[in-house]
Amino acid sequence: MEKFAALALSVFLTYGTALADTPKDADPQPAKAAKAAKAAKAKAAKSAEKPEAAFAAELEELRQTLQSQQEQLQLLKEELAKRDRQIDEARDAAAAANTRATEASSKATEAVSASAEVKTEASSLNSTVSDLKASNESLRTTVATAAAQEKKAEEEGPATIKYKGVNLTPGGFLAAETVTRTRAASAGINTPFTGIPYPGNALSKVSESNFEGRQSRGSLLVDARIGSAKVSGYYEADFLGAGTTSNNRQSNSYVFRQRQVWGQVALDSGWSFTGGQMWSLVTEGRKGINNRLEVPPQVIDSQYNVGFTWARQYGFRVVKDFGGKFALALAVEGPQATLGGRGFSTFTAANGTTSQNFFINAPGASGGLFNAFDPTGYTVNKAPDVIVKAAADPGFGHYELLGIISTFRNRIYPCAVVSIAASNASGTQVLSGPPLTCAAAPTAATPSAVGAFNDTRVGGGLGVSARVPLFNKKLDFGVKGVAGDGIGRYGSAQLADETFRPDGTAALIRTAHGLGVLEFHPSPKLDVYAYYGAEYAWRAAYVGYQTNAITTSQVIAACTPGVGTCPASGFALTTVTTNTTSASKIGGYGSPFANNSGCSTETTPTSSFIPGGGGTCAGDIRLIQEGTLGFWHKFYNGPKGGLRWGIQYSYITKSGWSGNNNVPTAFGISPKAVDNMVWTSFRYYIP
Repeated sequence: MEKFAALALSVFLTYGTALADTPKDADPQPAKAAKAAKAAKAKAAKSAEKPEAAFAAELEELRQTLQSQQEQLQLLKEELAKRDRQIDEARDAAAAANTRATEASSKATEAVSASAEVKTEASSLNSTVSDLKASNESLRTTVATAAAQEKKAEEEGPATIKYKGVNLTPGGFLAAETVTRTRAASAGINTPFTGIPYPGNALSKVSESNFEGRQSRGSLLVDARIGSAKVSGYYEADFLGAGTTSNNRQSNSYVFRQRQVWGQVALDSGWSFTGGQMWSLVTEGRKGINNRLEVPPQVIDSQYNVGFTWARQYGFRVVKDFGGKFALALAVEGPQATLGGRGFSTFTAANGTTSQNFFINAPGASGGLFNAFDPTGYTVNKAPDVIVKAAADPGFGHYELLGIISTFRNRIYPCAVVSIAASNASGTQVLSGPPLTCAAAPTAATPSAVGAFNDTRVGGGLGVSARVPLFNKKLDFGVKGVAGDGIGRYGSAQLADETFRPDGTAALIRTAHGLGVLEFHPSPKLDVYAYYGAEYAWRAAYVGYQTNAITTSQVIAACTPGVGTCPASGFALTTVTTNTTSASKIGGYGSPFANNSGCSTETTPTSSFIPGGGGTCAGDIRLIQEGTLGFWHKFYNGPKGGLRWGIQYSYITKSGWSGNNNVPTAFGISPKAVDNMVWTSFRYYIP
């Protein structure tokens, strides 16, 4: 704009100057004057020869012409002055315009800069607004979620309760369950597998159906962090205990019994230390070696399944976990020996009381808070069981290898079974059979504790297990086997640990347990399971047991009248003591000479409340087998807890060792018991 104004001014000035210097280019009036002057001059030249009057007239005309020209010149000067003023005004206007242009340019620059800043600020503002919108939306979502969670928490309550820095997590379920057996075992939902009746038992002739809620369970987990350690405690109990006042008539007052009570310290380094009553280390786990990850069969029967290896007992356990792939554990656990077999060396007094040459258990002392009504008593243990286990989780399946060392002790009385040396001359003491003596007291005629001593035997076993998920975890396949000497009590069927030789020393019974597992998970709401388990016990039979049965009888014997107490008749009533002894009795566990002749013979009841137990039947168990099929349907499983129902069917057989009743030519009888059992369960699980 500034350049254009300067160019216009230059053109104007140039054009004005040219007009001023060149009158022909001026207005029409000066041009006419010049033309008139020229015409006058020509006329004067032509009339030079005229008279002076004419000259004067021409001179006047010339004067007038000059005056006219002067007037025109004056007009031109005024015009030039006017144009100079216009040029000055144009210059001033141009300068002002230039100044305004400069100011406008500066303002335009400032406006451009301001516009850029405005654009930047607008962009930033837009971004901020967008962020605010997103933040607002996120805040709205967060607030809505928090409100929903708060409402949900108000409705449902917390899964874990905070109390003084620790977490309290309740658990358990409430159950309504039934069991039906085609051959009664006089038992609730817990099946005494070894008590399945042989055909001679009157219970085998009737079925039974029992209904109860005793398996309802409560639990509480307490845990907290202390530095680099997690400390926890766990309590679990149900109503499957029975007190002396428990009954099944009106109040059904069964007691709340202890299942698990233990405390644990687990370090971040992988070490953990656990003590209390818990699942034994022999019990298979799901992953690693961790409490509360045991995997018992999914059955309703609280005795689980034949072939399942387990115990819940005192234990102190140390575990080292190596990154979740491998773990090692060592545990000491409280054992309880179980006794099997029969025919042991005994002394039977005339009043019917008996004694024998060993003991392993003692009755529970009420003052010591043991159960004085448990007929098997309590083992006076010398040492705990020692169990070691290794578990591997390579990424496909779970695998375990375990070992058990079990120590047994009993006290032996070599002079517990003795007899008089020989019959006396008067015949009032009669020895029927060989004399029974002992090295410590060769002439002893009555049992004594002379020479008693303690005897210790060590048993144990090995076990392996594997559990593998198949078909995208739709099927779990598992197998476990354990075998050894003196470990029968670790099997669900509870085969005996030991029997005893004629001299009172322990003979550990070799047993083996095995369980096969198939667990189907066709949907999250349905589990179908199938198990087959078996437990086998080898023979531990011996010959040479000693017995002495003392009897007294009244006989009339001849005597000399008047001598002593002999009456005049010469006959007196005399008491004769007879020691009937044997040094070749059979006994032990599974003896081929055992008497099984009455295993299928029903006998009359001994009272209104005690059915007949059958005829003579040793019935030492050789093999117990159980096949099980069942399912659980979880028709609700969510934040409100869990509701499920299930049905289980089991077929069980119990086969005894054959015995010929010590008749070598007789055919040995092997008793067998069979039962069909069906359970139902409806449970509500605490959320």
